[in-house]
Amino acid sequence: MNAQQLRNSILQEAIEGRLVPQDPNDEPASVLLERIREEKRRLVKEGKLKKKDLIETPITEEEIPFEIPESWEWVRLGDVSEIARGGSPRPIKEYLTDAPNGLNWIKIGDTDKGGKYINSCKEKIKPEGLKKTRMVHPGDFLLTNSMSFGRPYITNIEGCIHDGWLMISPYAGIFDQSLLFYVLSSAFAHKQFSDKVAGAVVQNLNSDKVADSFVPLPPLAEQHRIVAKIEELLPKVEEYGKAQDELNKLNEELPERLKKSILQEAIEGRLVPQDPNDEPASVLLDKIRKEKEQLVKEGKLKKKDLIETPITEDEIPFDIPDSWEWCRLGDIGLFERGNGIKRDETFESGYPCVRYGEMYTKYKYAPTFEKTTSYTSKSVFEKCRKAHKGDLFMALTGENKQDISLAAQYVGDEEIAVGGDLCHFTILEAYGLYFVYLINSTCFSSKKELLATGDIIVHISTDKLASIPIPLPPLAEQCRIVAKIEELFAEIDKLKA
Repeated sequence: MNAQQLRNSILQEAIEGRLVPQDPNDEPASVLLERIREEKRRLVKEGKLKKKDLIETPITEEEIPFEIPESWEWVRLGDVSEIARGGSPRPIKEYLTDAPNGLNWIKIGDTDKGGKYINSCKEKIKPEGLKKTRMVHPGDFLLTNSMSFGRPYITNIEGCIHDGWLMISPYAGIFDQSLLFYVLSSAFAHKQFSDKVAGAVVQNLNSDKVADSFVPLPPLAEQHRIVAKIEELLPKVEEYGKAQDELNKLNEELPERLKKSILQEAIEGRLVPQDPNDEPASVLLDKIRKEKEQLVKEGKLKKKDLIETPITEDEIPFDIPDSWEWCRLGDIGLFERGNGIKRDETFESGYPCVRYGEMYTKYKYAPTFEKTTSYTSKSVFEKCRKAHKGDLFMALTGENKQDISLAAQYVGDEEIAVGGDLCHFTILEAYGLYFVYLINSTCFSSKKELLATGDIIVHISTDKLASIPIPLPPLAEQCRIVAKIEELFAEIDKLKA
């Protein structure tokens, strides 16, 4: 049961007479009702009410949804209170004012949904506008009759109300004001209002329909006890709601926190055991260097691409196993930046392509993708740089430093065009999927965030990405790490189901 359900349950207990015990010494509600009838007869004699206002519409057995204590009575709101609609002087702009003598102009927008009191308002109207609206005073009871209809409030300020409000004025002594608020806040009252509301585009709850609604009326002394009990319990419900929200947030965040923790264990060499028979990472690095040297001979790389910048002790954030090596991301592969593909140059079919924004909308949570979601024309495709199976994609531009350059690996067979503000990273000799998880780890992200520039639009270059130190396991261990990550992630994803 969530906090709102618990609150609804307490209010339902209250209006059914089960929240506090009855006291046989209480003056029954029937006496209260008779007192009100006498008051109304007096007002008729004084000409302040009409004879028709004395007519009461009986509540039938079929209408009564639950039993109430013998000392209580069912009453229609119109029989125990006056209900009047506010008004709006038009055109309202001509009546708005900043003058000191302006009247508070109380609107539904001045309220907090779920709140009890109206404590302030944003606008004022000229005093002459009072002729076309209705004045309310601190302590008056208001009910929304349009937009979010049926929401009760007690005003703590004096002012005028527009025609989106109904003012409910119970006859003196019939209701504890706070009890009426809680009764009309209950699911029981809201259902009545929902059944009576009319209108397709703007739903409206008029005064006659509210007057026809009925509520249980306890003895006045019991009303006070009910209010005291409700107001003792609701702060505890609010505390429960906050604790529940924190728990829900924790539960929502837990899967991602677990995944981050697993990735950190992985890149520190603590997720799977080391195998002394594995060829060490130093040998893998030598193989990568030789492949780069061959690419230089073939003219596919420049000599400067063979330069490796040593990693200092200050750059190393944690210890790694003896069979591992620290190197820079650029040491194990080749970065190539894409070139522009405009939005209006992408289609539902054609030649496969990836634009940088899709790294945030299409590929953000998938470590690999086999098919692109966008395609382009032959002419655009031919002028673009191409990526191939196994390449990693990273966006170089984004809206925040946390998400920029998250990696996803392309595992399809087709050649694909690479858009601008996007790069693809070709890994040499090593296991590409390990580096997807590495790049998406908290440790790598923290380094990347320090190197990215900009606040509203964030940028990072391929040179900066290439300079980030990474822990490199033996190739065989890279494969075992990925297998273990995917096994554990699958179990974590079951928690979300």
